[in-house]
Amino acid sequence: MIRRLKPAYALYNFFKKSELEHNVSLYEKYKLNKKYYSSISSADFEHLDKGQSHLKDLTTEELKSSPYFSKLSNEYQDAMLDWSDNGYVVLRDFLNAEQVQQVNDEVERLLVNKEIEAKYGGTKIMFSFRISDIIKNIGEDEQLKNILHLLLNRKVDLFQSINFIPPSRQRTHSDSIHMSTYPYGGMVAVWIALEDVTVDQGPLHYYPGSHKLPYVMNKDYNNHGNALTLGKKTYKDYEDHIAKLIEEKQLEKKVFLAKKGDLLIWHANLLHGGEPAEPNVTRKSLVFHYYAKDVICYHEVTQRPTLKPKN
Repeated sequence: MIRRLKPAYALYNFFKKSELEHNVSLYEKYKLNKKYYSSISSADFEHLDKGQSHLKDLTTEELKSSPYFSKLSNEYQDAMLDWSDNGYVVLRDFLNAEQVQQVNDEVERLLVNKEIEAKYGGTKIMFSFRISDIIKNIGEDEQLKNILHLLLNRKVDLFQSINFIPPSRQRTHSDSIHMSTYPYGGMVAVWIALEDVTVDQGPLHYYPGSHKLPYVMNKDYNNHGNALTLGKKTYKDYEDHIAKLIEEKQLEKKVFLAKKGDLLIWHANLLHGGEPAEPNVTRKSLVFHYYAKDVICYHEVTQRPTLKPKN
């Protein structure tokens, strides 16, 4: 029960002021009566002008007219042109074989030294970029961040890394229920294959164009709660809601059979997940999540502001 109490989270956040100040000026901008430690959710933005509620996706012509776009290879340019329509970009061979091996060796070293550990049932290694320069340098790669800036039409800050060794086997979802922003669409994800991925290894799947659907937030599956407590629904209820939505909209699924070094960028609202996998297989990969600058950052599912340690 205590995990559902909003005051308990607020008390915890009270002692995290330096990691929560990033939202304060934006609360003032949007005239929200919020303290840095306050609970926050999509319900707090419902009264605001709908015209400013989403970051604007660049059209193909706007992408082409960008000075940075002309500096990219023809292959990367072609891959990015359908971003607005599809909500994802595939960049082949973004990391070379030597870079991939460096990351895999680094993860193994950190695990052996107990500097990191796999959580969430042994599937996810969180925030390794905070202790590994090798992983951080990939996430902070200038070309990659320039591409993300171009796609979002805003500069971005690296927020999170996740290393996977086994496949996620995660049901279809949108990252916006976890890493939420106001205006909507102020987050972008990058997934990098650290080995070749076959159909038996639980490859990523995604639904092209699904980023254009309305964002599914707590109220959409009756999980908003009240002033003192979170809603009573489980995460499975959210996943079931998404599954029903996919069926109703008859969305077409694509599966990403990546080669090591391939990179997939997806929009904050793109529906995606992990395919079923054979027992005891690996699907080594590295995921980065970035927040756009000057957006309110929070976590809809827990209604908590995002902790962002200062560099």
